[in-house]
Amino acid sequence: MKYVLVIGDGMADFPVEELSGKTPLQAAKKPVIDRLAGQGLVGEVRTVPRGVPAGSDTAILNIFGYDPRLVYTGRSPLEAAGSGVKMEKGNISFRCNLAAITEDGDEYEGQTMLSHSGGAIDGQDAMQLMNDLIAEPSFAALLEKHGMSFTVNPSYRHIAVLKTGSDKVETTPPHDILTRPIEQYLPKGEGDKMLREIMSASWRILKKHPINNERRAAGKMPANSLWFWGQGSAVQLDEFEKKYGHSGDAITAVPLVAGIAELAGLKHTPVDGATGEIDTNYVGKVQAALNALKKYDFAALHIEAPDECGHAGNAKEKVRAIELIDSEVFAPLLKGLDNMGERYRILFLSDHYTPICTRTHDGTPVPYLLYDSGVKTQRGLPYCEESAAAVVNRLEEGTALMPLLFGL
Repeated sequence: MKYVLVIGDGMADFPVEELSGKTPLQAAKKPVIDRLAGQGLVGEVRTVPRGVPAGSDTAILNIFGYDPRLVYTGRSPLEAAGSGVKMEKGNISFRCNLAAITEDGDEYEGQTMLSHSGGAIDGQDAMQLMNDLIAEPSFAALLEKHGMSFTVNPSYRHIAVLKTGSDKVETTPPHDILTRPIEQYLPKGEGDKMLREIMSASWRILKKHPINNERRAAGKMPANSLWFWGQGSAVQLDEFEKKYGHSGDAITAVPLVAGIAELAGLKHTPVDGATGEIDTNYVGKVQAALNALKKYDFAALHIEAPDECGHAGNAKEKVRAIELIDSEVFAPLLKGLDNMGERYRILFLSDHYTPICTRTHDGTPVPYLLYDSGVKTQRGLPYCEESAAAVVNRLEEGTALMPLLFGL
């Protein structure tokens, strides 16, 4: 038996007026997914426990069977693990976005958040901006003074680590404050002055960078400010194979998911051209998952694009992202699994809601789909929020999903 987990990040949504009152899942043409739903089990699951902040960090931990109420110390330590950062006792890591903020006047505190992803800046430009910033003499001196180092990734997502410090500081995810003035959301608490100083310095340097000049000329947002959030200390997870008796590989472009896999003792295979955006290398990711299933009995395949479209408030692109999951992920994945000639089970779900109306995360229970190639239920339900809410297959704990997939 082969087991596959597919996460369409942020797919779940509320009805959208632009889509004639349908959700993106309802509006999307997804014949392969709906066929599996019609022959499988559709239900609803609370991936974000009550009282826990909604996000991919807490939700995907829960999906993999690790209760965030017990193990979660912050988002950044998970991403640090996925970026190859080995945290030591006393270290504090931060997720550090290359964000886009306004450039109105000279006061950093007076700006407004435009884009959590630096206007969806691509890998090479993001790395060039970060590397040039870190090497700039005044900024390098500032980092040395505060004992901070960076791990640069080929996207807007980066990791900052303090040798010693406190995680008792209040920070805000930049995707939660799009179009809002940043002043009231700047770091507050222990070490806030240091973080604000570094963020302000980054803005003054990055807004003059040639890459950002080129982006403005091309009608794009400049990736002109660091933004710290998701801080935490080192985290440990129980070994996945010991929990469930299955080993495997996680295929993702996102350091967060790679970090959870790393900490859980799962393999993580990078894929060239996997961007975490709608233009990701679907072919390469599916092939990596199929290759993994030749070695292991479990593969996790994570697709970030719907979440990014939700943060952008772009309903039509979110529909297209879901349609691409159907045509470019599920169609070839099923063909490859069928060619293996072995029975398989697939669990498909959104980790959380990323509603078009709010452009941020929401902990509302999400629809899930469980398909077993050896069992055909013929229930005929499509995969969407409405179908999931209408049936009795409700899971109150996301930690029940892996036992459901593995039939434990």
